[in-house]
Amino acid sequence: MFFFDSTIIILIPAIILTLYAQYKVKTTYLKYSKILAKNGFSGKETAEELLLRNNLSNIKIEPIEGRLSDHYDPRQKKLGLSKEIYYGKSLAAQGIVAHEIGHALQDAKNYFPLSLRSNLVPVTNIGSRMAVPLFLIGFIFSFPALMDIGIIAFSLAVLFQLVTLPVEFDASKRAVNLLVRANIVSDTEEINAVKKVLSAAALTYVAATSVAVFQLLRLIVLRNRR
Repeated sequence: MFFFDSTIIILIPAIILTLYAQYKVKTTYLKYSKILAKNGFSGKETAEELLLRNNLSNIKIEPIEGRLSDHYDPRQKKLGLSKEIYYGKSLAAQGIVAHEIGHALQDAKNYFPLSLRSNLVPVTNIGSRMAVPLFLIGFIFSFPALMDIGIIAFSLAVLFQLVTLPVEFDASKRAVNLLVRANIVSDTEEINAVKKVLSAAALTYVAATSVAVFQLLRLIVLRNRR
């Protein structure tokens, strides 16, 4: 958002969605982290069972620091689970574990959007760091070419966010299927609970994408004023 002017109004819908997404994921996780799964599996045990069933036993599982810092590292073939999820036996923990294993399954099956996102990471990191400084310099000194370069660089960050959406949605879909096929969650109540946890998490990615898209739109509006 880097400075305030009348164009800040463009970001208001994305800001509202972001605040709602943060509220939704916090309250949904809090609710279902208190409901124990009927099978009694911990996050680690859930991960081991799902990895074994899907011929992914080469993937390492390790507890990591941080809250909801869970992730799958495709380069190191490693599943990092926050301690709350690693040791937890809640429906929320099992849903989050299955989601990350969904990413591992994407990796194993060469899911194109995941490969594309991974390849975009280095370019996006450079572009996102350069975008705003370049645009600001061009804006302040009325140098349109620099503003254009800044917009192009920021577009890479937007592209990354857009590619992330199908990756995350697909991982959540796989997660539910993995848990059901393994009979880790079986009744409708538990399945719906897992779906709610995953849907709330997915909303944060939608919000992040909307912020990026509306910010890009704002840059374009500012550029056209020069």
